[in-house]
Amino acid sequence: MATKSSALRGHLVIWTSFIVALILQTTPWPGALEPFRPNWVLLVATYWVMALPHRVNVGSAMILGLLWDLMLGSTLGVRALTMSILIYLVAINFQLLRNLSLWQQAMLVACLGVLGKLIEFWAEYVISNITFLPELLWSALLNFLLWPWLFLLLRRIRRQFAIR
Repeated sequence: MATKSSALRGHLVIWTSFIVALILQTTPWPGALEPFRPNWVLLVATYWVMALPHRVNVGSAMILGLLWDLMLGSTLGVRALTMSILIYLVAINFQLLRNLSLWQQAMLVACLGVLGKLIEFWAEYVISNITFLPELLWSALLNFLLWPWLFLLLRRIRRQFAIR
């Protein structure tokens, strides 16, 4: 009985962190700072896939991407595709990523952010003729700077709630 309640508590904590990430992701920023908006959803999903790949996986990423598309009112499936590809790359390399230092992980997360922007652009370009805005790649810098702090915060939460 205790394991069922702890498993339920774990799912609740993980999905609460996803909801918070989605809210942070869709909160408006001032126009001049918009290119610097970090990819909160990618950061949180990357942490949980690295920490608990048996609980959070590509299917979770697809659901997150669909929710993100719905919240933005954008083309349905673009962010689901993007998140699925990026989280797949993290999931197949989770053991390697776990053994890297926080700053090495941060560099890889920044690269994932850039790759995510390129996949989003490509998917939107296939559907409608849009132009690429290189300044949107600045968000990778904030992903890089936020990763160590977010990693440590989520690890503390995972340990405090004994999520396995």
